[in-house]
Amino acid sequence: MLMLFSIFMYLSGLLVFCLKRKHLLLMLLSLEFIVVSLYFMLFIYLSYFNNEYYFSMIFLTMSACEGALGLSLLVSLIRTHGNDYFQSFNVLW
Repeated sequence: MLMLFSIFMYLSGLLVFCLKRKHLLLMLLSLEFIVVSLYFMLFIYLSYFNNEYYFSMIFLTMSACEGALGLSLLVSLIRTHGNDYFQSFNVLW
């Protein structure tokens, strides 16, 4: 039952990521939601087989670093361009 809930969380995060592709902030939030659902799935999987949770702590650390990097990119993008729309700036410029 919990695994089905985490798969539903993953698919809903993926759906939001695909639908809200114009705003960088919403894309980053949906990516973090996907990472949380994957962490929940990993935690359920490791608790099912009575394994150690050391890998889940490494995964949580890397996902926190990924979130901080995305937030810093968002702040620098808003400072240079004024908003987080993908249409307002040219990537190849």
